[in-house]
Amino acid sequence: MQTSEQDAASELIENTPDTLSNVRSKSLMGVQIEVTVSVGKTRLPLSELIKLEKESVLQLDSRIEDPVDIYVGDKLVARGELEEVDTEGGHLGVRLTEVADLSGGV
Repeated sequence: MQTSEQDAASELIENTPDTLSNVRSKSLMGVQIEVTVSVGKTRLPLSELIKLEKESVLQLDSRIEDPVDIYVGDKLVARGELEEVDTEGGHLGVRLTEVADLSGGV
């Protein structure tokens, strides 16, 4: 039967830096992150902004067929095209056309 000192020593041997890095990486893979899809922008004076109300329409600088940008935080991670994914519910999706190299992290 091993003592607690032997148990701790064997844990240290098993938990090499590479092993710890793999454990940390695997545990992070389940973390959910917010992804933002930017479909366009507009500029308007503050006087017009405060007049906005329900049913107001803001014209954006893009067209429906223009590519959209996909961000995690402020980092651009991909581009794509809007498409309807649920014809009954009217949900939108993005078909990716370009994906950034994320091997260095997000």
